[in-house]
Amino acid sequence: MFFDRRDEGGKHRALLLFILGTLAVGWAGSVFTQPNIPTWYAGLERPAFAPPNWIFAPVWTALYVMMAVAAARVYKITGLKSAELTAWFVQLFLNVCWSGIFFALHAMGWALVEILVLDAAVLVTAILFWRRDRLAGLLMLPYLGWTSFATVLNHAFWQLKR
Repeated sequence: MFFDRRDEGGKHRALLLFILGTLAVGWAGSVFTQPNIPTWYAGLERPAFAPPNWIFAPVWTALYVMMAVAAARVYKITGLKSAELTAWFVQLFLNVCWSGIFFALHAMGWALVEILVLDAAVLVTAILFWRRDRLAGLLMLPYLGWTSFATVLNHAFWQLKR
């Protein structure tokens, strides 16, 4: 099987697939984000603590790679059909949804509700990963920190718009 957790066909095939898949999800989110940065987003009143736009791509890339490494480590232990990887795929889906809600729909209030659910999903995933593999759980913590910061930022943008 191509996605064999024992990785007999290639030393790091599962890791590579998780990294490519996670980066593809990041790219999918950017489809909603990129067209709105120079137009809608540029016209918003920004909170004083909003980071410059250039910081988001490298931070997200690093986070996606860490998330993928964490998932690959857990996959090696549990396989795809596990509560841990179900939680991981759910949070990844929620991640893309937030980009669509905030950037494409410009629905900051709904994006705030959605990102709170995302924060909970990331926390649950980190805890589940931690129980299987300590390093995998730790690798999810920067992502949890960043989504928590994004929640505060989302709230600030929403408040400034109201």
